[in-house]
Amino acid sequence: MLRLRPLAGLLLLTAALAAAPAAAEPLFGGLFGGKKKGVPVTQLDPAQRATLQRVNGYFNSIQDITANFEQTGPDGSRSVGKLYLSRPGKIRFQYAPPSPLEIVSNGSSVIVKNRRLATQELWPLSQTPLRFLLEDKIDLLKDANVKAVYQEPEMVSVVLEEKNAIGGTAQIQLLFSGQNYELKQWTVTDAQGMDTSVVLSDMTRVAKLDQNLFKIVQPRWPTQARP
Repeated sequence: MLRLRPLAGLLLLTAALAAAPAAAEPLFGGLFGGKKKGVPVTQLDPAQRATLQRVNGYFNSIQDITANFEQTGPDGSRSVGKLYLSRPGKIRFQYAPPSPLEIVSNGSSVIVKNRRLATQELWPLSQTPLRFLLEDKIDLLKDANVKAVYQEPEMVSVVLEEKNAIGGTAQIQLLFSGQNYELKQWTVTDAQGMDTSVVLSDMTRVAKLDQNLFKIVQPRWPTQARP
């Protein structure tokens, strides 16, 4: 399952856990003092619901953006690169050398290319956590996948569960600024309990990204399609 982790980790957004929502508590401990418990959407008070509504508004206001990212893998390894996002459906993670990876979604499929191994794997977007970031209309108050909301003055976090993820059930934790609700980080925990985190910086809205960034180009080596 090791080959799945780069894709899983790039998904939301960051924080995710493979077990029940209560399992998120250790991951949130450092951020929220170790005692703050997540609140299910159905139990949010009016102020918390208003906060989540503002997160929705931020997400749905995004169309085309660029950002720098730093990814930390389950083994502590780090890689950096540039993110290009065009909602709905399209995203590109351009890793800086020496990483051999490149990950692109064209709106329906996600391709993971490893130049060092000369491999390229194709996955349905619907089976990756990326779909949460790339949906045309996001409503976290109504999304049945939302398992808990954590709120502090400096940070808001949302935990979502993906039961149809690659490799099995996964969870993703999205962290937003408490001031402007901008997405700052996500962590995905795969079905094996492996955490991969992505931190964003220098996020910039642009008028229109070149759509060629999101083309899935046929490689010089065989592509392995996944169901």
